[in-house]
Formats: sequence, C-alpha cells, structure tokens
Amino acid sequence: MKNTFGQSVSATLFGESHGKAIGIVLDGVCPGISVDEEFIKSQLSKRRPNGSTDTKRKEMDEYEILSGVFEGKTTGTPLTIVIPNKDTKSGDYQRSIARPSHADYTAYEKYHGYEDYRGGGHFSGRITAALVAGGAIAIKALEGLGIKIGTHILTCAGVSDRVFCDISADIDLLSTLSFPVLTDCKDEMIKEIEKASQDKDSVGGILQSAIYGMPAGVGEPWFDSVESILSHALFSIGGVKGVEFGAGFEFANMRGSQANDPFEIIDGKVITKTNNNGGINGGITNSMPIIINIAVKPTPSIAKEQNSVDLTKMENTKLEIKGRHDPCIVRRASVVVDSVLALAVCDMLALRYGTDVFLKGLNK
Repeated sequence: MKNTFGQSVSATLFGESHGKAIGIVLDGVCPGISVDEEFIKSQLSKRRPNGSTDTKRKEMDEYEILSGVFEGKTTGTPLTIVIPNKDTKSGDYQRSIARPSHADYTAYEKYHGYEDYRGGGHFSGRITAALVAGGAIAIKALEGLGIKIGTHILTCAGVSDRVFCDISADIDLLSTLSFPVLTDCKDEMIKEIEKASQDKDSVGGILQSAIYGMPAGVGEPWFDSVESILSHALFSIGGVKGVEFGAGFEFANMRGSQANDPFEIIDGKVITKTNNNGGINGGITNSMPIIINIAVKPTPSIAKEQNSVDLTKMENTKLEIKGRHDPCIVRRASVVVDSVLALAVCDMLALRYGTDVFLKGLNK
C-alpha cells in the first residue's frame, strides 16, 4: 500500500475526506527555498468550490506547516502540511452500497471493508487540496529556475477554448484566473455545466497543460521517460482517464513528413520549428515547451437513480446519490494538474542535477 510519488523529491499523501485532516509530506526538498504562504493560499483558493458549477461543501483549507520550514525558508528536512476537515456531512454516505464508477467497490476489496467510506475516504478529491498546497511550493521553486506551468480548459461540455499560442504570456494570464480559459468561452461553459446539473447529471472535459522553460536533456530513455513520469503523476488524480503529449493521437493520421519537428538554430540555440512531439524526444526534454492534453471523466457522483450492489448483503440494489457533489470537476482540477506536474518536474530536475539545483540554478 503506497501513497508516495517521486524518487529524489517525493510527496506522500495522508488523510481521508471526512477524517480529522488531510496532508502531504515533501521529502528531499532543497534547503533555502522561499515558502510563499500567500501563494499557497491563492492556489488553494483556485481549487476551492466557487459558484454553481461546484460542490456546496465549503472547506476554508486553513493549512498549517508543521515541519521543514523555518523563518520562511525550507530547511531540507521533511516538510509536512496539514489541512483540517471541518465542513463534513458523513450521514450522506452508506457503508455497503457501491457508487458506480467510484472507488467504493475496489477499496472494499483492497482494504477488506475496513476503509473509511465517508465521502470516498482516502480516494476523495478532497485529498487534492494537500497536493495543491505542496505543489505551490514546487511551482515557486521552479519559477526561480525560469520554468512556468499552466493549465486551461481546452474543452468542456461541448464548448472549446483555443490552444496555447504565446505560451509564456498565456501561462501568466492563467495564473490570474479562477476559471482558466484563454478566450471568452467561460459563460458558455458554465451554462452547459449548469444544464447537466439541472438534469441531475455531470460532464467532463479536456485540460491542456504547458511546461515552459525546461532545459534540454532531462529524462531517461526507457522506463523513466519524461512522458512516463508525468503520466504517472497525472493519472494519480482521480477522474483523469487520458493523457497525450504534443499531437498525441493525431499522429495516427499523419505522415512522417508532417509529424516530424525540423530543427533550427536561432541565436545560438537549437529549437524545433514545430512542436508536434510536445517538447520530448526519446523520453528526454528538447527545451521546447512540453504540451499535454488531459482527459477528465464526468463526475461519477450524480443524483440520477443507478443500478448498484449491496456489498454486505451481496444483493442488487438501486442507488440515488445524496450529498454535495460537483457537476463538473474540470475547473477545480486545473490547479491540481499544475501541482502534480510541478512536483514531478522538481523530482526529474533533482535527479538530473541534484537537489541543490534550486539554489544554484541551471546551466542551460
């Protein structure tokens, strides 16, 4: 049973949705990194429910850093962040009835019925608040190296945003937004999400992420390729069901002459004239922006009647899910995606250059 990601810089998650608290332990963090608590609060606010498209559960995420930070700087020892749970309604959940497409049944099998089922327990999206808190520290550490990460809603409920263009500027814009889109499609997306909610249903979407400023030469050629590590991190987020890099599945419709990214030297630097491969060749970064599309499934908690089973009686039954749930998690998931990408990139950079790279900088 493993809840840790990362080799050199690692993140361990703990807690349950309706337990006393959730949290994260970051180990291997370089000493001397500035910890911007206002930025942590800002990132948590982006994940927090806000309006008609989100759950009515209101957690203020008043986190506490228990260890690993002294006088505003990381100490290099394990950094522990705890976030209390306060707005819980455990009576909305049943122990034995498995909610379709949730982890209720698989958790029951793995933990033999001893799991905390309330609100999904350790499998709940609530746990992502801890990822965001830890990820905020990683994002700031990367900014010190000139590396930026941003995510926007590419499509949701049949409504589309544009793709990344001026990537650095787009990421700067997204950092100021609570609803991360690059055009004026916000109102239309919200309208379609609200329609699904009124129908006691939910919708999914596609997030598009960019990692800008990565040096060439990071990653490994086989099992720890950049795609492997980033996919591993992204698939840890509940609801993520698809990940593609660059042109992704569109490669299947291309010829090599269309898919290849020709090289060019500009101002003494090697670049590619196109970026179909999404900044990665042979599992290793080529210094171009890493572009990733992430498919997020519709929220499985819907109020429509569904077929299910009673796991204790071993009988078929019907279920109408009660409680407070998001008709769409795509908006709130965007900052979670930024966070896990930042943690993964920090780990890859530490493996390539050593953990002190975050103090000494990169020699690009």
